[in-house]
Amino acid sequence: MIIAAERMSAFATDIFVAAGSAPEEARQIAEHLVEANLKGHDSHGVGMIPVYLLHKGMGAVVPNRSPKIAADLGALMVFDGDSGYGQPTANRVMDMVAERVPAHGVVVSSLRNVQHVGRIGAYGERLARKGFLSIHFVNAVYATPCVAPFRGSDPRLMTNPICIALPIGPDRPPVVLDFATSAIALGKVRVAMNKGVETPENTLIDHAGQPTRDPKALFVEPKGAIVPFGLHKGWGLALVAEMLGGLLTGGPTQAQPQKPAGLVNGLFSIVIDQNRLTRGSAYFDEVAGLIDYVKASPAARSDEPVLVPGEPERMTMAERGAEGLPIDDRTWREIVEAAKSVGVAAPQ
Repeated sequence: MIIAAERMSAFATDIFVAAGSAPEEARQIAEHLVEANLKGHDSHGVGMIPVYLLHKGMGAVVPNRSPKIAADLGALMVFDGDSGYGQPTANRVMDMVAERVPAHGVVVSSLRNVQHVGRIGAYGERLARKGFLSIHFVNAVYATPCVAPFRGSDPRLMTNPICIALPIGPDRPPVVLDFATSAIALGKVRVAMNKGVETPENTLIDHAGQPTRDPKALFVEPKGAIVPFGLHKGWGLALVAEMLGGLLTGGPTQAQPQKPAGLVNGLFSIVIDQNRLTRGSAYFDEVAGLIDYVKASPAARSDEPVLVPGEPERMTMAERGAEGLPIDDRTWREIVEAAKSVGVAAPQ
């Protein structure tokens, strides 16, 4: 299935409106999911729609909630998501933080008690468009974890992403480093299972702790786990993200015996007015020189040039924006069934 981004966004918006969201909330969720597909992150794209509706049916997510300020200490802000949908909640939090940054130069914020916030790079890009550098640590709490510790054999944490986004000039797209601390995102394993393909090597272990490439190992009992990326380095980052995104926000962690319903995220962010630290246009010129320098390294393969963080997503977005979003048959069927459950027919 190849579907134009605009049609998919309209379809997804209709689904969330039918499921109880106000049109603006539904639009923000839909556009976030579709943009994830456009940028090549199908794991965080429209394939999440059935999961979101499942969580709504469980009462784990409540439409049309707004984030509440739990503590306002000037350059430190604490927010409670009130079990709302993650994308509109996090969008609003980032906008409120951005309004505060000029007064202090830096704002540290935390957001707890919010459902799946999606692709973290979207928030880094949102802040970069305002000229702000941002650093984000995220934890996730779910009934069943999926990532094993380094040297462990069963899952203990979720994929706990980290994002750093840096504006590099008014006429240049930002550098956006956005990655899961696991060797592969949970959603990418789901996509591989739906497509009937294997996962890359050194990403999964089975229930006995042995390497496997079968994505069903993560979803069929007895379940295996994803491994951290970079051995002990990725594992260390995952644990720090759990501490910052979970404990420091006042939210839950995966260690709690009683898990909240659905998938709950905690988001810890540092947002900086980088203009206070740099020499204005001179800094941007130096950044451009640095990027040109690293990209001038001769490619090991002629068809795979050196890229900087954020470029792969922009390249994929240009391609899929022109050609449409590829959606595998199983994922499409799941979306159509979810739509039917709220009385929305799939587009022809």
